[in-house]
Amino acid sequence: MASTPDFNKCLYAPLSEIDPEVQNIIDKETWRQYSGLELIASENLTSRATMEANGSILTNKYSEGLPNARYYGGNEWIDELEILCRKRALEAFHLDPKIWGVNVQPYSGSTANFAALTALLQPQDRLMGLGLPDGGHLTHGYYTAKKKMTASSIYFQSFPYGLDPDTQLIDYPKLASQARIFKPKLIICGASAYPRDWDYASLRKTADEHGAYLMADIAHTSGLVAAQELADPFEFCDVVTTTTHKTLRGPRAGLVFFRKDGPTRADLEKRVNDAVFPACQGGPHNNTIAGIATALKQAADPSWKAYAKQVVANARALADELVKEGYKLQTGGTDNHLVLWDLRPLGLTGSKVEKVGDMLGITINKNAVSGDVSAQVPGGIRLGTSALTSRNMLESDVRTVAQFLHRSVQLSLALQKEAGTKLLKDFVRVASEGEGEGAKQVKVLAREVREFARRWPLPGVVGEIKKPAGIEEED
Repeated sequence: MASTPDFNKCLYAPLSEIDPEVQNIIDKETWRQYSGLELIASENLTSRATMEANGSILTNKYSEGLPNARYYGGNEWIDELEILCRKRALEAFHLDPKIWGVNVQPYSGSTANFAALTALLQPQDRLMGLGLPDGGHLTHGYYTAKKKMTASSIYFQSFPYGLDPDTQLIDYPKLASQARIFKPKLIICGASAYPRDWDYASLRKTADEHGAYLMADIAHTSGLVAAQELADPFEFCDVVTTTTHKTLRGPRAGLVFFRKDGPTRADLEKRVNDAVFPACQGGPHNNTIAGIATALKQAADPSWKAYAKQVVANARALADELVKEGYKLQTGGTDNHLVLWDLRPLGLTGSKVEKVGDMLGITINKNAVSGDVSAQVPGGIRLGTSALTSRNMLESDVRTVAQFLHRSVQLSLALQKEAGTKLLKDFVRVASEGEGEGAKQVKVLAREVREFARRWPLPGVVGEIKKPAGIEEED
């Protein structure tokens, strides 16, 4: 083999040698995930095989266009990969390739959604999506009185539908009534913080009344849909989008499924493909497509159904334990992987409980609950069980986690009282720097959480996980 010139020697050394600073950051993040409890509903812990595919040499190849129609040469194996990924996507969701197609190139769920809107609508066409404070997503048309927040509200006219204030469930009759006034061209179903399943048949009926498209964004629930643990949106929708990294447990990316049957859908395949590239993005990330393909293979395995069942069972156990402690949950429980906890009756904000969670090693996120007037100061937190289930936890283990959450909320109440104000900065100061009982209890509970979390394996990591430089912990 020819000798390597000095200017290329960096190409062959490992990360730990070339860039120990970045390696240390990766090691610290590995330690954080191993030592804590990941409860963010939009996160999961992907497999070793998926990580290997996602970190592969495929990152080197540029491949604008579609298989067998690229703008670059040298794509024969990339074409094989993308065709395989498409096939696996249809198989994972039990779809007939004569009726459904899929584009596997979107970089993320937001990109997938905007590509779908670009394919289905013209600028200033009308769409309806679930309002953000009621559990909807930013990309479903969200805006405020002062600002259009995302491309979905900047380029299109949107009108939010919401929940029945009594049941906190989607108000389908009111949605139908609003649609008769607004006359949308597209209705979006799907959410980022709605713990119940969807009545797709009702939405299809409303869409048909106005000749509108029906699109489902199942980013949160796609892993459960693939396992047939939730209602099937493909039976009723024209387009279905999803991320691949939440309940589907893949790398961070998106998919757009489109129907190919019927006179109103005859050109959806071309419109969706053209919208993804060149309208909304450039060349695909082939290494990520490899990771998606591997994750989809796992989602089609018989063991996947058992995993999905356990995710739901764990979410219900978590909800049940919190209700037993007297807490209020939106809709009173869950049908899927997530729980939305309303903290307003306690006089707490989600921001404070999230901050305490970070100090304890319990990763959660503040979230609006129905009736909140500001997404910036939300009244709740969102919890999910996908990642805990990926670490092999069962219902009894999740009930232990629920007790940690109960104690963290009670601790937050004590810290808020000790701070003497409701300002977040004072709350954080007392919790992290104070000498009072609250700060002492933060350290005690953090130690218990670490000891519990380290009993469980961390997917994707080979060998012993050692504490890296730069990590300080209380004994």
